Amino acid sequence: MYNKDLPCGQQADFWDGVHCSVNALSSPLWDALVWILLGVGLFFTLATGFVQIRLFGQSIAEMKGSRRNPKQAGSITAFQAFVTDLASRVGTGNIAGVAIAITAGGPGAVFWMWLTALIGMSSAFAESSLAQLFKVRDGAGGFRGGPAYYITQGLGKKWLGMLFAVSLISCFGFVFNAIQANTIVSSLQAAAGFTGEAAQAQWRDYALMLGAVLVILSAPVIFGGIKRISRVAELVVPLMAGLYLLLALFVIVTNLNLLPQMFGMIFADAFSGKAAAGGLLGAMISQAMMLGIKRGLFSNEAGMGSAPNAAAAADVQHPVSQGMIQMLGVFVDTMIVCSCTAFIILLSDMSATAGLSGVQLTQAALTQHVGTWAQYFLAAVLFLFCFSSILGNYAYAESNMQFIRDNTTVMTVFRMLVLGFVYFGAVSESALVWDMGDLTMGIMALINLIAIALLHKLVLLLLKDYTVKRKLGKEPVFKLAEHPVLKRKIKTDIW
Repeated sequence: MYNKDLPCGQQADFWDGVHCSVNALSSPLWDALVWILLGVGLFFTLATGFVQIRLFGQSIAEMKGSRRNPKQAGSITAFQAFVTDLASRVGTGNIAGVAIAITAGGPGAVFWMWLTALIGMSSAFAESSLAQLFKVRDGAGGFRGGPAYYITQGLGKKWLGMLFAVSLISCFGFVFNAIQANTIVSSLQAAAGFTGEAAQAQWRDYALMLGAVLVILSAPVIFGGIKRISRVAELVVPLMAGLYLLLALFVIVTNLNLLPQMFGMIFADAFSGKAAAGGLLGAMISQAMMLGIKRGLFSNEAGMGSAPNAAAAADVQHPVSQGMIQMLGVFVDTMIVCSCTAFIILLSDMSATAGLSGVQLTQAALTQHVGTWAQYFLAAVLFLFCFSSILGNYAYAESNMQFIRDNTTVMTVFRMLVLGFVYFGAVSESALVWDMGDLTMGIMALINLIAIALLHKLVLLLLKDYTVKRKLGKEPVFKLAEHPVLKRKIKTDIW
């Protein structure tokens, strides 16, 4: 068992040593990244005139009108890009991640998750608008793009684009998919009643079988590429989110008298300053703040550089249109779905669930509210959440793998590796895969946040072009010819 108080060389076995090394790299990175994340989000919030508030209603209108068929054969609709993005966003982070944040950081972590989302909506707007501006055509007649593309074209730094692509592939293609598979298996273990050391040893054989089942289910969709993934996401995401929200709404309505106490607990704990996170900069951050931001970012991915990979695949008339739609995804993910999980846990008798964390805490809390059938219901819903996340994560990684090397043999090997990590996650210790996720997520987020900050003038240009055309009563259609400076910089026939 990994002991955080021992040096890495004195850990019990090889994997404990790996776990220790991962934490040694991740902790100082996140001490700094918390401030960069909030700083870049605040910068875009102010620079865009609070775009996440000012254009929130318009973002809903754009999303409602985004299901029309794309003009470009082989591409996907704006709505399909939105749900592919949500397929990746809405998953483990919304159920297990929120529970982990509350367990380790207290109820105040929920406040910091909300704040991260509200500020991060502007970063999400910026990165997805840039992804649309710098997208390229793929071999199937559609589009692909993302941070690797706008870093290479916009900043002229191919080496940095390659570094981002490698970090995203490691994070989303491998580690995050291991986390999703791990959560599926953990939830099924709790639902099946395999608790205690003896039962866990018995469960090992079932975990091996479940890992194989997940690989078999994932393989045909992954090998079908982003168009097949987007079609599956279009069906699965609204269903799974709707079922979970209905159950959470029932819990909230039946506990209305406890809501003032719950909100009081969240806000009081957020500013209590208890349990500093540690580290050079971490001493200024409470554990609630650190865990809230970490798990919030894991869930909503704002500014991380993941959502732009789905956003770039959409066929839209203006980059800002997709920027607003993806911005809305952050709101849905954290302010709605994550809040539902937080409310389910905080409205329960937390003394009765002491010692539990992750998905098993959420299951136990839900069981208190609606009965023992809830753990089976949540296991089924979580399966849909996590399975769709595996597909969404792969879609992001595929675009970046194509950026590095668009070759049939390479892509086949890559897909096999992704499936291998799905199996690895199903049979591994949960703490290790979560900490590996924090490290790889931190690296790619750092690169992307620096890139979008340096490209902020292009974001503001796109936003001005969109808003001016709307004020003139025109349908916003972006034309590169209207911007000579950009035309010299971007070599494309798309705009």
